[in-house]
Amino acid sequence: MKPLYQHPHKDAAQPLPQNAAEAADLHSQPASGEGTHRPMTGDDAEQRVAHVDEAIRSRRSIRAYLPTPVPQRMVADILTVASRAPSGSNIQPWQTYVLTGQALTALTSRLLEAFNDPAQRLMHQEEYAYYPREWTEPYQARRRKVGWDLYGLLGIGRADKDRMQGQHARNFCFFDAPVGLIFTIDRHLEQGSWLDYGMFLQSVMVAARARGLDTCPQAAFATFHQVIAAELRLPETRMVVCGMALGYADPKAIENQLVTERAPLDEWAHFRS
Repeated sequence: MKPLYQHPHKDAAQPLPQNAAEAADLHSQPASGEGTHRPMTGDDAEQRVAHVDEAIRSRRSIRAYLPTPVPQRMVADILTVASRAPSGSNIQPWQTYVLTGQALTALTSRLLEAFNDPAQRLMHQEEYAYYPREWTEPYQARRRKVGWDLYGLLGIGRADKDRMQGQHARNFCFFDAPVGLIFTIDRHLEQGSWLDYGMFLQSVMVAARARGLDTCPQAAFATFHQVIAAELRLPETRMVVCGMALGYADPKAIENQLVTERAPLDEWAHFRS
């Protein structure tokens, strides 16, 4: 069974599409929901399981992208497919802003200006707590490991604060991806809708992988929600959830070699019968 695509950091018999147009032709799927459902049997079932599993397993947070454009039709297909994610009472809490070209450049310029100016940076704070206010184990150790693993690949030492700052700043240009996504939610929606939003975001990332694309979900944007709201003219009722880079991974970028670990199943899955 061959996957529909190849992850850019793995060898496989069937390569990734050579360009965005080829990927669009090969991987664009019907956008409708219920009409595409069919039972899985035999070889068809085995192949479809393999394709979905590979899309999930090969998803990584990619932090360097090629300038290769992504067709708007492909982005629309990804978002349409992802909108099949479940939500309580089908309220569909997601609102998405797709930025390319001048719109992307304008936002990244304003974000970098705010981030790189210490006085401006102090004026910005996220509206919701993404991380715990007090770190405990094993979460603290996992957080530190992924940070130092990334910095190790980039040759950034513990005392090199300027280079750490520079790497963090790359969040705000979407790691040079050709497409930047900003996700927002209505303020009056509650915690359940945020759970639904997570399933939608995962669906976006998996649908992107099925088309040979990569992503990086970025909570860093939430800190500068005022800048984003002003640039995108968001209604006051709308809160920034996160951003996401979308594009073709640069296979030569050292930071894209990062592979994060996962705890073994027996540490967190509890089977009862």
